[in-house]
Amino acid sequence: MGQIKIFGIKEHLHPIRVKVSEVIHECLMDAFQYPKEKKAHRFIYIDSDSFFYFDERTKKHTIIEISVFEGRSIEAKKKFFKLLFDKFENELGISTMDLEITIFETPMHNWGIRGKSGDELSLNYKVNV
Repeated sequence: MGQIKIFGIKEHLHPIRVKVSEVIHECLMDAFQYPKEKKAHRFIYIDSDSFFYFDERTKKHTIIEISVFEGRSIEAKKKFFKLLFDKFENELGISTMDLEITIFETPMHNWGIRGKSGDELSLNYKVNV
């Protein structure tokens, strides 16, 4: 399971939201062997006067927070980061300086999904990759 939140300045992020979502999901499928049909992305738009960031960043600054079941290897997470940094720069024109990614991992029993605890679910994909 995964829940993805994407934060950014509305005037910059909203027009590219479909492509951003596609890029993130492609990277998840590649690095985490994530199923194509499992997509839960939420865009959180921030007014430019309410988004404070380091001087080295631009108005394209984007923050991605990903909540997932624990179990992905360090190598899979590093591959995911590399894919995202590369694709955001090459396909979206968002530099590595303007992209921050955080993965929040929690045990499956901390998730409530489809009326069950996450550890009681039958999944059609592997978590330990």
